[in-house]
Amino acid sequence: MRKIIHTDQAPAALGTYSQAVQVGDTVYLSGQVGLVPETMELVEGGCEEQLHQVMKNLRSVCNAAGGELKDLVKLNVFLIDLGNFETVNKIMADYLPTPYPARAAVQVSALPKGAVVEIDGVMVVGDQT
Repeated sequence: MRKIIHTDQAPAALGTYSQAVQVGDTVYLSGQVGLVPETMELVEGGCEEQLHQVMKNLRSVCNAAGGELKDLVKLNVFLIDLGNFETVNKIMADYLPTPYPARAAVQVSALPKGAVVEIDGVMVVGDQT
């Protein structure tokens, strides 16, 4: 059974997708860019500011699904410039506790709304002991 996850604390979907979908204990989070939920505009600044907003948006969707960032098990990072890889590592360390989730990072030619970074993920909720 699928459960659609939605929160006003994260940007509304820009297309034909949900912010997240839960199946059993697994939650599939759609990609988040650095949009401010209240304005649906990119946060001012560059990669660092967008990354902070992306992580806040992901946290909001995780919370709406009954989880936290620590419950993420897989992340996919899409960057316009792979030269920002170290910035990604630095900022993610501010939001994610160890042990870190599995992760991929790839360079892409473009992202929605002119964003420089997008992150999607998979989270597992519920008692995992």
